[in-house]
Amino acid sequence: MAGVQDQLEIKFRLTDGSDIGPKTFPAATSVATLKESILSQWPKEKENSPRTVKDLKLISAGKILENNITVGECRSPLCDIPGGVTTMHVVVQPSSLDKEKKSISQSKQNKCVCVIL
Repeated sequence: MAGVQDQLEIKFRLTDGSDIGPKTFPAATSVATLKESILSQWPKEKENSPRTVKDLKLISAGKILENNITVGECRSPLCDIPGGVTTMHVVVQPSSLDKEKKSISQSKQNKCVCVIL
């Protein structure tokens, strides 16, 4: 029975309401490994797809999960329900390159010129 408790069934909810999973992971799995799994299973038809693991944020029980913690460490008491599936929310952040391009284009657009004659 202890081996079953060391496994967590997790599904990942995307921002459009669709899901990846559920899939079973050992409690010792790191959040970074979960993100790699999400990246490999990401639906190709999605418009806003992450390029790297750094573009993903995982949220569980209202907390943003750091890459270095394990699934067992972020487990909530609700995960102890037999046969229960944990839902983690996935947020895609634009890469820093995209942010820089956007800020440069916005700064060019937001120029205001006043001429007093």
